[in-house]
Amino acid sequence: MPPFFVEFRLHGYAKTHAKRLIWDVARRYHVRGMIRTRPVPHVGLYPPSNTHDIQAVISTVERVGRNHNTLVDFRITGFGCYTDSKVIYLAVEPSLAMGQLRTELTRELNAALGKANPEYDFHSAIAFKDLGQKFEAIWQYVKTREQPDIDQYLLRIAVLGRRRRLICEYDLLLKRMLTRRQALSRYWWRRTISEMQRLRGGKPREPSSAARFWSSVVDLFRL
Repeated sequence: MPPFFVEFRLHGYAKTHAKRLIWDVARRYHVRGMIRTRPVPHVGLYPPSNTHDIQAVISTVERVGRNHNTLVDFRITGFGCYTDSKVIYLAVEPSLAMGQLRTELTRELNAALGKANPEYDFHSAIAFKDLGQKFEAIWQYVKTREQPDIDQYLLRIAVLGRRRRLICEYDLLLKRMLTRRQALSRYWWRRTISEMQRLRGGKPREPSSAARFWSSVVDLFRL
């Protein structure tokens, strides 16, 4: 059966910080697996799975998303690792709203697809491929880096298919399912950020679109 993933993609400073860590580790320790494709820092919301009915996944994500009308916040607080699976990650401290969303999403997707997947641990991986004997050295190095303490909002729920290609995103703030083209559009991203600022009482937490653009240019020259 075709694979699918449900995740939240980091944005703003959290995204920039995570990408720099990923590239730093990959270069320093020659871990090519992490950068064979463009890294997209994210937080998994449902375990990687398979289905012949991707529309059931999309419909379930949309239905669950409609039930969450408040800003869903969380914090990135330091680093962690899974020694058995050799994964190093940014630690995610969820709010009550984020925990409730994950629980409902897991329950509803399991029911829709006839599965029994457990709730996915909150984390954002920065090193997890081809680590082998380098794992301990990488983990010790990562712990020497400045511990992140970043506030973030979960703005959209992304549904991915084969080769982790984005299919669509449900926008929790605009309350609508975005096609792949819309999800990648700067226009719709500006609308999402504007709505976030409105819900926060007009206090901006994200850089302007121009600032995001120049930040992305800087990141390209860092690659």
